[in-house]
This record gives sequence, C-alpha cells and structure tokens, in this order.
Amino acid sequence: MMPHVTGTTRLYGLVGDPLTTAKSPELLNRLFIEQRADAVCIPFVVKDDDLPAFVTGARALGNLSGVLVTMPHKQRMLAFVDELHPTARQVGALNVIRCDKDGRWVGAIFDGLGCVLGMQWEGNHPANKSVLLVGSGGAGRAIAFAVASAGARTLTIFDVEERRADDLAKSVAAATGCTTHSGSADPLGFEIVINATPLGMNTNDPMPVNPERLDPGSIVVDIINAPEPTPLCRAAHARGCRTQGGRPMHEGQALHALRFLGFDYRPDGKSIPDDGLLSMAKDATH
Repeated sequence: MMPHVTGTTRLYGLVGDPLTTAKSPELLNRLFIEQRADAVCIPFVVKDDDLPAFVTGARALGNLSGVLVTMPHKQRMLAFVDELHPTARQVGALNVIRCDKDGRWVGAIFDGLGCVLGMQWEGNHPANKSVLLVGSGGAGRAIAFAVASAGARTLTIFDVEERRADDLAKSVAAATGCTTHSGSADPLGFEIVINATPLGMNTNDPMPVNPERLDPGSIVVDIINAPEPTPLCRAAHARGCRTQGGRPMHEGQALHALRFLGFDYRPDGKSIPDDGLLSMAKDATH
C-alpha cells in the first residue's frame, strides 16, 4: 500500500550512496500511513562529489521537512546545516536534518543513542561492561560517546587509522569520564564487541575481528543491516556468543530521529527506558 501523494504532501528524503539495503523509506512510509500523515519518504542516491549540488536543490524545495543522511555524507553534511543539535556537535557528524518552516536546517545524529537503545531492548545493556568498538567513522564516533555515557566500565576503540581512534578515545574520556583508550581489534577478554565498520556488507569482506578470539558467552553487536545474519554474527553464534544484528539499532535510531522530526514512533512491543538518553532528542524537538 503506497501513501496517497497530493499537492500538500510533506517530503522527507534519505540521501546517501549506495542505498540498496536502506530500510528507512519503508519504515517511514509505513509510519506515515499508520498515522495518516500527509507525508512521504523517498530515497535520493547522491554521490559524494554531488552533495553540494543536492543541497542547493533541496534548499529550494518548500515542502521538504526532513532529510535522513547516511554514508558517505554524515560528516560532510555538517557544513551545509544552519544549526547543530548537541549530538552532532559532540560527534562531528549527523544523520538527520529537520528542515524548519523558517528555512533553517538543524542537524543531529542518533546512531549512538539508537545503538544503545537497541542493545537495551535486546537485553545487551553496555552498563558496567568492557566494550570493544571496531570502527571510528561517523557511526562509530556516535556509538563511542553513547556507550560510554550509558555506563560502560571500559571502552577500547580500534580503527585502521590509529590516530583517528586515539583522538576519539581521548574525546570520549574527556566528555564522559569513562575509561577509554585506543587498542587492537583482538576481541579476547571483552564482554561486548561492536562492529561499526561496513565490513560484512560485501561477499569478500574480511571479518572485522577474528571470531576464534571471541570469548564464548560474550555479546557481539553488528550494526550492518544486510545480510542478516551477518558473517560476523554467524561466526560469533557458532562460537557460543550472544549476537545482535542491525535491526534493533535501526529501530532505536528511528525512534530518536522521528521524535526529533516531530513524530511519535515506538516499535511494536518496545519500551522506552527512563535513563536520560532520550533527553537530548526531546530537548531539540522544536
């Protein structure tokens, strides 16, 4: 069932490249139908070099109310918004833009808060746990701050660009007080291992960590949406680990992002933890 589009329909877009595994348009359009909202979400495939041209055109659309932002634009898009929500200022990236009626674009990022909320829903709360985070790009940065803020006992960050991981670890430690440092991708000894890299989306990708080094009984979270289960989750499950794919994080992100855009959304059967993590999103909704 497609939403009925009229001359008054509000437009929401998802911008990125590639978008072949993107779930957001389907999720948003289903929500718009359920809530009888005069709105529609469509994908915009925009290559890296074409982002400035896209923004110029999008700014001219009087019925554009919001833009979801995914790879490879999460950091570059910072330069094209008028105001940054505290999450985007802290992380240095964004994944949702609210286009206010006065023409101002406000950017936020809920990758991190969404990841933690998804982990809580699945019974994998990072509080008081030793956590290894692999990847410190846009999503990884957001997850690092959110996991540390959620009470992780220790956080170790690995990235192929060692300087980037080290800089992020120092920023997270200073902002949250969590014991955070950069280190190797060896998962041995960690209670939670999070893959925040794209590794696993393509058939010939190497594993982000060596699954034979995972502690049986540890929790492995892979933020990739497809395939499901991912190669890492399959290997971790065979090793005796608890595994979590990308869907809970995606639903957690959606809850935060849609509230930021002014919609009441909660996945079926999911509760909203009263732990203060939602406050940032609530404080910035108009």
